[in-house]
Amino acid sequence: MNNISNTTNLNIRVDSTLKQEADMLFKDLGLNMTTAINMFLVKSVKTASIPFEISEPKPSRKLNKALAEADKMISDKIKTKTYNNVEELFKDLNKD
Repeated sequence: MNNISNTTNLNIRVDSTLKQEADMLFKDLGLNMTTAINMFLVKSVKTASIPFEISEPKPSRKLNKALAEADKMISDKIKTKTYNNVEELFKDLNKD
């Protein structure tokens, strides 16, 4: 399976920052990108699955509450004050 004559190239596109972070992680683990990807592929084939959980993240109650409040603000059910820049915001916050 690791015979060099049986290998093929695999070209994938990945975010450059993600690649850098993965390179650093794998280096810390004593691996390189090729070895890490091969490990993933071998495990996937052996288990006939993706070797980690894939799920849609469930928003927290706090996030749901914030999103509901934002929806109310957008629909003008909650009156909000707007500012043109940060300086205006701080001036308003600091007035007494």
